[in-house]
Amino acid sequence: MHYTLHQLKVFLEIVHQESITKASESLFLTQPAVSIQLKKFQDQFPLPLTEVIGRKLYVTPFGKEIAKTASKILDEVSNIDYKTKAYLGKLAGKLSISVVSTGKYVMPFYLSEFVNNHPEVDFSMDVTNKQNVVRDLEENKVDFALVSVVPEHLNLKRLPLIKNSLYLVGGAQKEKTRNGSTERIFKEQPLLYRETGSATRNEMEKFIQGRNFPVSKKIELTSNEALKQAVIAGLGYSIMPMIGIKNAVDQGTIVVIPYKGLPIHTQWNIVWLTQKKLSPVASAFIEYIEQKKKEIKREHFDWIPD
Repeated sequence: MHYTLHQLKVFLEIVHQESITKASESLFLTQPAVSIQLKKFQDQFPLPLTEVIGRKLYVTPFGKEIAKTASKILDEVSNIDYKTKAYLGKLAGKLSISVVSTGKYVMPFYLSEFVNNHPEVDFSMDVTNKQNVVRDLEENKVDFALVSVVPEHLNLKRLPLIKNSLYLVGGAQKEKTRNGSTERIFKEQPLLYRETGSATRNEMEKFIQGRNFPVSKKIELTSNEALKQAVIAGLGYSIMPMIGIKNAVDQGTIVVIPYKGLPIHTQWNIVWLTQKKLSPVASAFIEYIEQKKKEIKREHFDWIPD
C-alpha cells in the first residue's frame, strides 16, 4: 500500500462530515480534488470504504475501522511534530475545551493571550449544549470544560473564574406596553426557554416552579443568541445570564426587570476529571489561568461584582 498522509486526512474528514461537499469546504479543497483523493485511497483496498445510496454518502463498517486506524496514525505524526518542537524548547501539543453555549461569551478572553503566546499549540473549542459537554467530560474526550453548574456525579477539579448572574428580561418595546405587576409576567406572558438540559433553563425552571407560577405559554429556543433576539423582538420574557445580553442591555433593546429572588447567581468554572493526567500544554494552561484570571476579569469583566 502507498497511501499518503494527505489521503488519510481527506478520508477522515469525509468520514466526519459524511459528505464530499462538506469535506471539501472544511479542507478548503475543490470537490473534484477530494473525490480524486478518495478514489486513490479506495483503490488500495479490496473492500469499499464508502457507498452512496440515494445521493447520500455512507461510510461502510470496514471504512469506519480504517478511519479509526487513520486517526491513530495522524495523531502519532502530530506527536512526532510536538516532540520535535518540545526538544527545541517550545510548548507544543493539543489543547481541547468543551464549552456550554453561553460560555462562548467568556472562554475566548481566557484563551487569547495563552494561544497567541504559544503558536505551536493546536487548540480546539467545541461550543455545545450542557449534555454534550458533560458527555465529553465523562468520555475523557477533552482536557477541560467550561460550565456554570458543575456536574455533581463526576469527580472533578475546578477552577472558578467569574460570577454568572441570571436576570428577568424583556424587550424594550414590549415593556413599554405591558401593564400590571411583574408577577403577571410569569402567569400571563409567553416565557422563552432554552432547550431541555441547558443550565440556564434548569435555573429558570427551578425559580418558576419554586413559586408555583402557572405558566401560560412556553417557547423553546436552542441557543442563547436566538433567545436574545426573540426577547428583543418581543416574543416573550425570559430569565437570562447577563454575560450574553449585556450589549443589548447597554443599547437599550433589552430591559432588566427587578423581581424578588433575582438575579440568580452561579459561577463559571473550568473543570477537568480529577484522575486525568494533564499534558504539559494542559498543565501550562491551568497555571496561566491561575496567574491571570484576576487580571482578565479586571480587563474584560470589571462590571461583574466579585
